[in-house]
Amino acid sequence: MDKITDSPMTGSAPADEVAPDRPTRDRTTRSAALIATLVALPVTALVGVLAFVQLSPDQPAEPAAAPSPTASAVRPQSTAPVEMAAPALAERPATVCRALLSQLPPAIGDLAQRPVSAGPEQNAAYGDPAVTVACGGTEPAVDDTDEVLIVNGVCWHPEQAADVTVFGTLDRETAVTVRVPNAYEPPAKWLPLISDTVVASVPSGGDAPRGCRG
Repeated sequence: MDKITDSPMTGSAPADEVAPDRPTRDRTTRSAALIATLVALPVTALVGVLAFVQLSPDQPAEPAAAPSPTASAVRPQSTAPVEMAAPALAERPATVCRALLSQLPPAIGDLAQRPVSAGPEQNAAYGDPAVTVACGGTEPAVDDTDEVLIVNGVCWHPEQAADVTVFGTLDRETAVTVRVPNAYEPPAKWLPLISDTVVASVPSGGDAPRGCRG
């Protein structure tokens, strides 16, 4: 009868033969990590320097430019009273005119309001040369074919005089007259703010010409 004997395993090495490889691998791993660290440090420093250069201005910032004058800045002008007539008004027109003058703006465009020689309850003046506003005068007589301008709800008739353009209302209970010196072009550009105040304080009325009715 054959005898079965155990033979030693040949597929694996003894433990004492494997152990010597470990220190070698550990030294290799540590060396690789050290090299990676030494390479990473200069790269990180370089990135930081580049970021600082990008964030830092190349040269000192120039001082901000001074603001330019705006269209609403009031131009230098005389403060002397403007000569204006002040005819006597009946009670109703006088009341309407006081309401108008109390609501007129302190400036129109870059023209500041100036004192007037007479009738501050019915007259106003702006700028130098003066644009004047007179309340309670005579409404201009016009035909249906005459030129009219509708500005912010007010119908005006323009008439050219020697040195001014005279605008008179045609659709108000109490007439309002605006005189614009020829130094200001175009003269109608001064009407919008005045028209707003006329609408707010002077009731519409009278027999306006066809052009005022659209």
